[in-house]
Amino acid sequence: MKGKIKFAVVGCGHIGKRHAEMIGRNSEAVLVALIDTKSKDLLNIEQYDVPFFNSIESFLKSSVETDVVTIATPNGFHSAQAILSLEAGNHVVVEKPLALSRKDAEAVIFKSLNVSKQVFAVMQNRYSPPSVWIKKVIDQKLLGTIYSVHINSFWNRDERYYKKDSWHGNKELDGGTLFTQFSHFIDIMYWLFGDITNIKSVMRDFKHQNMTDFEDAGIVNFEFVNGGIGNFNFSTAVWDANMESSMTIIGEKGAVKIGGQYMNEVEYCHIENYEMPVLEATNPGNDYGAYKGSAQNHHFVVQNVIDVLHKNKAISTNALEGMKIVDIIERIYQSSD
Repeated sequence: MKGKIKFAVVGCGHIGKRHAEMIGRNSEAVLVALIDTKSKDLLNIEQYDVPFFNSIESFLKSSVETDVVTIATPNGFHSAQAILSLEAGNHVVVEKPLALSRKDAEAVIFKSLNVSKQVFAVMQNRYSPPSVWIKKVIDQKLLGTIYSVHINSFWNRDERYYKKDSWHGNKELDGGTLFTQFSHFIDIMYWLFGDITNIKSVMRDFKHQNMTDFEDAGIVNFEFVNGGIGNFNFSTAVWDANMESSMTIIGEKGAVKIGGQYMNEVEYCHIENYEMPVLEATNPGNDYGAYKGSAQNHHFVVQNVIDVLHKNKAISTNALEGMKIVDIIERIYQSSD
């Protein structure tokens, strides 16, 4: 593929606008269309002088030439819109999660193989400096045999987030806390340590009965297929503000803890015969849709799409990995009492 990569963005909420902004900043990319069911006047997108459509169907029937369709709509629409875009001959970037069921994720992968187009699953937390660092530590087996992994994600999501006119909290469009809030951290776990089995979980809804259709807290215990045990503890019932997202790894030759709101700080590192390098500064935490925290890494996502299509490089998060995250979350929910 030669020339600038032509992107269209479906969904003009916070993350969709972030994708549009990052596309506009990249000299190898060009934004060619925006799509949203809301009126253009309500979306605050006047800075983008591109064609606007009120449905993905009308866009795909138009004469606008496109290489890549970026899908940043509510979770429940991801798989169907990805398949429509693939059928129209486009590569696809899909915000997390790829789908809300393994079956739907597999349908996306089947379609992409059938039409020979790429699917990029957005998991931008892989690009944070602590994530890049710990991936090297694990791949180089510096910790030796992994004994256990402990993930804690304790956030605040209240009426400021679960607004009455929002899709957040709706089971069919949102999917649940693990899909919308914490899938990034399940992705990091899978990326580092592989699949899990023997899952046992307890989930409760403590304070969101009038705001959501699903749980706001859970404790998940499991074993890794590759060896070792783990747990994932989460809550969106923390009062007023996010508390932390942390991952503690205990291995044969040392231990590491990555903390902060987004696993963005290395809080502990003690490994045999190892001196930890100084890492690049990490983005600050998020604040209800402000472009901070993990959202700031979307420029890496756009660049990866360009590198794959222009230079035949590897996809940073491929469709199979995106499907596995959906599969793990689905199995966690199925294991709850």
